This record gives sequence, structure tokens and C-alpha cells, in this order.
Amino acid sequence: VGLRPQTYATLFGLYAATGMRCNEPLRLDRGDTDLVDGVLTVRDTKFGKSRYVPLHPSTQHALKIYAASRDRSCPNPLSSSFFLSERGTRLTEWAVRWTFVKLSREVGLRGSKDSHGPRLHDLRHRLAVTTLLRWYRNGIDVERHLPELATYLGHAHITDTYWYLTATPELLQQALLRAEQSQPESRP
Repeated sequence: VGLRPQTYATLFGLYAATGMRCNEPLRLDRGDTDLVDGVLTVRDTKFGKSRYVPLHPSTQHALKIYAASRDRSCPNPLSSSFFLSERGTRLTEWAVRWTFVKLSREVGLRGSKDSHGPRLHDLRHRLAVTTLLRWYRNGIDVERHLPELATYLGHAHITDTYWYLTATPELLQQALLRAEQSQPESRP
């Protein structure tokens, strides 16, 4: 079958599991992926910073399977990139976005001629929103933990992360409920 299906299945899974920006996994070299301890080193990100991205054990396992398959399929790659094309070169952002749109059409997430539909960035957005919703539902102090999410996502300013609090009606409702619960009852 070739390396391409495994590359894209693993890459899109990594986007969903980590909320990384579109170009971040594409810039990972083999030395940036510690699959023993389950940590990715993302270098020189959007804001010129570097950060560590810890991996869930299931994501770590999927990356190990991909790496073994990649090394069998492409024993002499032309690139040190973790994710490879079938030619052994680094994937381009254009190719990844094109493949995402094509697959979105094939699985029915967008019509065959639709120019709008799910975007890779939506996987990042979804991770942030579901994390915040889970925190609210579990009674976790979101204000206290928001800097952790900001660091994990690689935001330069916490205000970039606050944006997610207004991103969905459900999050707004959860934030409102929390604010109402923290207000002292007014007495006539």
C-alpha cells in the first residue's frame, strides 16, 4: 500500500490528540520525537518560542508504530523529518491541507465541490474547547489552569487562550454558570 496512508492517518491523529498548529508536526525531525518518554520538542514556533508537548500513551504508541513502518518503507530517507512523503522527503503544508480537504470530501464532511468545511486548525480548536468544557464540568478552577493550556498550545499571551472561552455557546454557558455560582446571593 505504501507509506502515504500511514503517514496521513498518524499525522491527522496527532493533530487531533495534541492540538498542534498545522506546520508544527511537519517541522518535527526524528530527534524532536522522544518516543520513550513520550515528549515532542516543537522548535521555533509561530512566536519564535520552543516548547515540549507531552503525549498521551496511546498517541506515543501510534507514533512508535508509524516510526517502525516508516523506517521499513523508507530506510534511506532524504530528510530527517519525522513524517515523510513516499519519496522520503518532508511533507509540505500545502500537500497536507490538500489531503485533508480531499479526505473530508471522501468521508462526507464536505460536498465534492465545497470550498468550505472542516479545516486542520479546527482540530486544534476542538482540543482547546473540549479541554475547557471538561474542566468546567469537573469543577476545576479554569482561571487557575488556563496558563497551563496556554503553554501547552504555545500561545504567546494568555489572552490568545481566553478567546476559546467565547468560542462556543456551550462554553459560554458553562462560564456563566460558574460565575453565577461564585456570586453571593442577593437578599431583598
